[in-house]
Order: sequence, then structure tokens, then C-alpha cells
Amino acid sequence: MKQAGNERFERDLQYYKFCAYGFLKDLRFFDPFLLLMFLEKGLSFLQIGSLYAVREVLINVMEIPSGIMADALGRRRTMVMSFVAYILSFVVFFFAKGYAFFVLAMAVFAFGDAFRTGTHKAMIFDYLKLKGWADQKTHYYGHTRSWSQRGAALSSLIAAGLVFWRGDYAIVFLATVVPYVFDLFLMLSYPAVLDGPRHAARGAIKDEFIHVMKAFASSFKDLFVLKAIGNQALYTGYYKATKDYLQPLLQGFALSLPILLSIAEKERTALLIGFVYFLLYLLTSYASRSSGRFSERFAGLATPLNLTLGIGIGFGLMSGAAYALGLAALAVLLYLGIYIVENLRKPMGIAYVTELMNQDALATALSAESQAETLFAALIALILGFFADAFGPGLGILFTSGLCLGLAYLLRLPRSR
Repeated sequence: MKQAGNERFERDLQYYKFCAYGFLKDLRFFDPFLLLMFLEKGLSFLQIGSLYAVREVLINVMEIPSGIMADALGRRRTMVMSFVAYILSFVVFFFAKGYAFFVLAMAVFAFGDAFRTGTHKAMIFDYLKLKGWADQKTHYYGHTRSWSQRGAALSSLIAAGLVFWRGDYAIVFLATVVPYVFDLFLMLSYPAVLDGPRHAARGAIKDEFIHVMKAFASSFKDLFVLKAIGNQALYTGYYKATKDYLQPLLQGFALSLPILLSIAEKERTALLIGFVYFLLYLLTSYASRSSGRFSERFAGLATPLNLTLGIGIGFGLMSGAAYALGLAALAVLLYLGIYIVENLRKPMGIAYVTELMNQDALATALSAESQAETLFAALIALILGFFADAFGPGLGILFTSGLCLGLAYLLRLPRSR
């Protein structure tokens, strides 16, 4: 087994299961075309922003209960419920014809997201603790996350092929059902020990909930913990709210190119989007895998987290300005930086936050971190949608990024506690 840098974990069967989970999870064929599909259905940017906000707010509402359920009743069952909800949402998306149906689809999708996010991270970190690899969080999570990005890279090519073949965006939702069924069965193969430490004690459910809530509350009495969560969650929220705006940027760029003019606009856009997203996700896979090595260049995680927070939002600000000035190619190139920075900093941020939390309620605490992400994402999505409708996507991204950059300054982490 070859290791890099200070990595010292074993690539055993469960490691490959974690990687397979991420790979299958990110075979989300709809991702490269979601915003374009909404626009094609006649939705405004503000309506699209409200759909994203609905998704994030509902995730927010269900996030803490999902973490409690995972910690008290078992994480594997919680994950199976999540994938069932995802599959149902894809079916609703496929048949949806208007805004109200998209709201329903988003609501079902949010249920799946809420029951998945912190739960699977807690399973990974519990496994590391059981194996004596607790200090390997950044390296290990970076590796497993890199497989998610490889799945996303492959999915972008398949999605482009589906749209090119059918001339329809909706087909990508139906196709996504297949890998999610496989991921559901993969969850059932996880060892029972990953259900969590409290699951083994067959006490009353009420006592389980009380224990978890006390452990959860103790993690959040510290203002330093809250600031750390804010620093991590702001960028991921910004990323979630803004990432799909790459699609109209690419569409504008594709239509401006003097090539493939014999092909219909939608198919030409699909080819370019598939190619760009494929290369992008290969880059983000490398960024995620390199997160541990990158973090070792610094004395602690606070400095690289602050640095990447400012740089990532700065990419968005400059991209918006470039697009507003008609520099489509430069705008696209800068926008890719938002994705790369998210995957470079995410493993560091999660490792930093989990070190500060009570381990008895790890899934609940990680769900709370995800909850903060959803709050930021919902607010940013609405603000961005409003500005994009009023001033166009370029200036909308510029103004929104400027506001987030100011907030990032307030949430910068001290080098030492």
C-alpha cells in the first residue's frame, strides 16, 4: 500500500465502499443542466433562487431531527430513507411541468439531503476513530471526496450525451435513478458498527434523544465553535447558491463560438457543458485529494481556511465583472475557481469543525454544520436571483460576491484559540 505525505490509513474494503458511495452519489446527471432546465421552463432567476431557497430551508428544518435519528436509531436506516427520497424526487422532477411541481420535487429532494449529509460523514469519522486513524480526517475524507468528483466528471459526459441524444433536459433525472438504486443497496452492506455508539445500547428512545441533545448542546456553548462553523458554512453555502450559474455562462460562451453551427443550440450547449464539466470535475477531484497535503503547508487549519475563503469568493466577484464586460471566456475560467476552492477547503473545514465537537453527538453536530450551510445557501440564492433578474447574471454574481466577501472578513478565524 503506497501512502503519500503523512497519510497512514489502510485502503481496506470499507475504504472502497466509502469511495464507491461518493462515486455513485455524484452520478447526478441533472447537475450540469439544472438551471438551464428551469430557465427553459420559463422560470425567472428569482423563482429559481426561491426553489433553491425552498430546498435549503427544508433541509434546514429537517437537518437536526435527521442527525438525532441517525445518532439514536441507526445511521444505515437513515441513509436508506435518504436514497428512497432522492429517487422519488427524481421521478417528480421528470414529470414536473410547472413551478408548483418543482417546489414539490425540491421538497422531497430536501428530505433526502437532510437525512444524508452529516450522517455519512459521521460514519466515516467513526470508522477512522475505530481504526485508530482519527488524525487522518483531512487525508481520508479528501480521498473519498475525490471519488465523488470522479463520479461527477463521468456523469457530465453521460448527461451531455443524453441531452444531445434526446434534445431534452428532463431525461437526466430519470437516468439518475439507476446509480442511486445501487447506492441504496451499498448502504445496506455497511457494517452494523457504523450505526453509531448509541445504537448498540438498547435503552428507551427518549433517553437516547436526551443523551444526544445534551452532547449536541455542549458543542455549541463555545462561540469559537460557532465562528468555525460560520467560516466553513459560508463558503459552502456560497458555492451551493452560485455554482449552477456556470451553466448560463457556458451557454452564452457556446453560442458565441463560430463552430458546430450546423448543430442546434441546445445540443451545441450540451456538448460544451459536458466537456467543461468533465474537465472541471477532474480538477476538483485532484483538489479534494490534495487537501491534506495542502493543509500541511501551514501550522494550523485556520490560515488555509481563511485564505481559501477569500480567494474562492474573489473568483466569483471577478468572474461576474468579466461576464458583465462581455469577456465570456475569462468569466467561465474564473468561475471554475469557485468549484476548485470548495473541494480544496471542504475536507479541511470538516476536519477543523469536527475536532471542536462533542463526539457523542457527531452526526447531530455535523448536521448542524450542514444546517448552517443551508441557511447561507438559501439567503445567497435569493439575493443572487434578485440581482440577476434586475441587472443580469454577471452583475448579479458581482454584487452577491461582494456582500459575501464582506461577511467572510467578519468570520475569519484566529490562528490560535
